[in-house]
Amino acid sequence: MFSIDLQSRVPIYEQLYSGITELASKQILHPGDKIPSVRELAKDLGVNPNTVSKAFGMLERDGIIYSVPGRGAFLSDDHGGIIRQNAVKEFRSAVERARTSGLTEKDMTDIIHKMGEEK
Repeated sequence: MFSIDLQSRVPIYEQLYSGITELASKQILHPGDKIPSVRELAKDLGVNPNTVSKAFGMLERDGIIYSVPGRGAFLSDDHGGIIRQNAVKEFRSAVERARTSGLTEKDMTDIIHKMGEEK
């Protein structure tokens, strides 16, 4: 269910964060679903448990998962809203970078429309 690319320049904890939010966005994970434990996921992926713990900490901080002592971590009921908020922040940042690189509003909307057609 979860995978990482050890050759990627993206840190493993960020890959895990993105992977879990993507599974939630695509409704592969549902509110209340149990997430594998830190130890279990670290063992399955062959990574340090501290790395998985860091990703879980970020997911919990952002309200995407919640922990129940003695039971584990679960997908939050309101994860969709939080994921959308994060996507909007990232999109705004990308638009600002595009503007500073010289892209016009038309250039950006053309790109967005083309990406929509690729789906």
